[in-house]
Amino acid sequence: MGEDWARPVVHWEIVGRDPDRLRAFYAEIFHWRIGDGPIMQIEPGVGGPEPGPAGHLRGGDGPGISLYVQVRDLQGSLDRVAELGGTVLTQPFDVPDGPTLAAVTDPEGNALMLVQQ
Repeated sequence: MGEDWARPVVHWEIVGRDPDRLRAFYAEIFHWRIGDGPIMQIEPGVGGPEPGPAGHLRGGDGPGISLYVQVRDLQGSLDRVAELGGTVLTQPFDVPDGPTLAAVTDPEGNALMLVQQ
């Protein structure tokens, strides 16, 4: 049959106790168009890395999954996170030979990494 192929990430989900509050946060901070209903669909974005998102595994104190979301203005986005009920966990830092990152949480405590290329 030939060589097998890697299985790409094709969908993701954000879970919280107050989905309407999360909808307002993500729509505002990332300009995401988010649908209505018990499962609020989020349209794919444009301008992301080609051929698609990559990822990594690392050790930590407990399990978890983080979203890395590209933003145009990292400091401006950090300011908005705080205004919208999220928390800034780390100030921007540079990855050697890579982008600038900052860690935040949404209003429910879900971890996010903001990425400025």
